[in-house]
Amino acid sequence: MAAQVTWRGNAAELIGPELKVGDKAPDGFTVSANDMSAVKGSELSGKARIILSSPSVDTAVCDVEGRRFNEEAAKLPNVALYFVTVDLPFAQKRWCGAAGIERVKMFSDYKDRSFGTAYGVFNPQRALLARAVFVVGPDDKIRHVEYVKEVTTEPNYGAALEAARALT
Repeated sequence: MAAQVTWRGNAAELIGPELKVGDKAPDGFTVSANDMSAVKGSELSGKARIILSSPSVDTAVCDVEGRRFNEEAAKLPNVALYFVTVDLPFAQKRWCGAAGIERVKMFSDYKDRSFGTAYGVFNPQRALLARAVFVVGPDDKIRHVEYVKEVTTEPNYGAALEAARALT
């Protein structure tokens, strides 16, 4: 069953499973890096990581979220941070440069939304990803998950960062 979220107050359909703490993090997806290279989910395995999903870096909330996690990443030296949207890699690269994003690695799910469906965050009506935060341990078990109930709001930074600090 998919997570229940709203988008501007309206129920938003999400495709894929609602992941829970203790689940194995999905790795059967492929995303694009900013240089257009393909990155398989299995390549992210085996390390502590925070995975963010958001609709687009060109929205105010996503911009704030990306900047905040980039800032917090300096305090989490042994935790990788990944930010997945469906923006084209060119747009992600432009945004990273303009926003000074250096510690968060951007990935695009624009080709086939395989990340979105694996993590249960793909909204087919908008062809965008819902906002969610996943903290995954080096054993590839999910330690924290938040499907942000209202996609147009920010996640609970404190809860995600606390779960990530517990991994270091």
